[in-house]
Amino acid sequence: MSETTTAEPQSDRRHMRRVLLSSYLGSTVEFYDFLLYGIAASLVFNQLFFSNLDPLVGTIASFGTLATGYLARPVGGIIFGHFGDRLGRKSMLVVTMSIMGVASALVGVLPTYDQIGSLAPLLLIALRVLQGIAVGGEWGGAALMALEHADPDKRGFAASVANMGGPSGAVLATVVLTLFSLLPEDQFLAWGWRVPFLLSVVLVAVGLFVRLRVSESPMFEQARNRPAPTKPPLVEVLQKQHRQVILSCFGGASAFVIQSLLATFALSLAMQAGHSRTTVLVMHGLASVLHIVTIPAFAILSDRIGRRPVMISGALATAVLIYPVLLMIGSGSTWLLLAGFVLGNPILQASMYGPLAAYISEMFGTTSRYTGASLGYQIASTLGAGFAPIIGASLLGAAGGSNPVLVAAFAAAVCLVSVVAIWCAGESHRADLADPTDQTGEASPAEDASTLPAV
Repeated sequence: MSETTTAEPQSDRRHMRRVLLSSYLGSTVEFYDFLLYGIAASLVFNQLFFSNLDPLVGTIASFGTLATGYLARPVGGIIFGHFGDRLGRKSMLVVTMSIMGVASALVGVLPTYDQIGSLAPLLLIALRVLQGIAVGGEWGGAALMALEHADPDKRGFAASVANMGGPSGAVLATVVLTLFSLLPEDQFLAWGWRVPFLLSVVLVAVGLFVRLRVSESPMFEQARNRPAPTKPPLVEVLQKQHRQVILSCFGGASAFVIQSLLATFALSLAMQAGHSRTTVLVMHGLASVLHIVTIPAFAILSDRIGRRPVMISGALATAVLIYPVLLMIGSGSTWLLLAGFVLGNPILQASMYGPLAAYISEMFGTTSRYTGASLGYQIASTLGAGFAPIIGASLLGAAGGSNPVLVAAFAAAVCLVSVVAIWCAGESHRADLADPTDQTGEASPAEDASTLPAV
């Protein structure tokens, strides 16, 4: 008896570690490809695909292609959320990773404007849309696979593993691109920037190997046995849980604004201040390494004291400190540059982003959770991150090209909107996601949809 009871928990723990590793590696690969594009858009795409434009206009156009990927993310969330809620989380995660690998590899072999003219930026946009669709479907599945396998008191940490893929992918993308940026300028622009995109094929193969070895979400398996309603998950969400979608969008927007400004706009700001491309990438990479650690740390804190106090405190602190952060990044001092990146991402952004996966996922029922959580998260990312670089570049130009005061005011305003949304959403870290009623006795967001629809 003792051997059996000991073996089962050990087996469960091993499988849980495998689930977390699968979510982490999958998200890392997806965000490596997705954020590699963002870094390349900041550093080289304006010269390669928009070389016929004025440099400032070319930079804005380059960031515009970045935005198309974010616009496609809600579409990916809806498509893969629908089938993820009906067929299962695991199979959708295999498809999303494969799509991302193909799209990124094709970016790596794409001809430039000088080679094929205006067709080059059009193809670039098309591939960016594919990337957006893939990552839009990836996040929901990765977060839910971890959250729905986890113990109730560790859901915040488990779901945050998917969010750890963001900075992990950024570190990997930064390191790889930094190594190739050491090439002479003409070689880097000719072929060096392409290699990091082609390497994604190897990363995808590793991620798929791990992902195929995990089991389906136990909550989904339980829901699969119930009678099937006629309404698709998207209709269920929009009819019964549209309030949750709205609150998750605005509640998460501030984390994405800060993430995007520091991953793209701030790189350009630092280079305008006189820092070399290599220095900027190294400082950003160092901060991203710390970011990987602080995301689960804030998530664990939210498991103990609640999602709402952690995220609201982070949003208020960000509203106050974002202007000093941008001033440090644009100061011309290497040490202040590093301090700005460290304060901005591993501390301010992580305090909002760490609990975000659980905060959003806990709003929806099992049979519509993939769709609802993906829709809320991806619209938040589109509103927050997709347009932040373009807005930042435009506001910087309006302020004279050197003072980021208007950019900081924009970011602070978004943070205050998030504070209101997070407060209105209420607290969910103690809700029973597998029980039709929560501790308040009201219908739980975990089971607003009580049955699983057929395909």
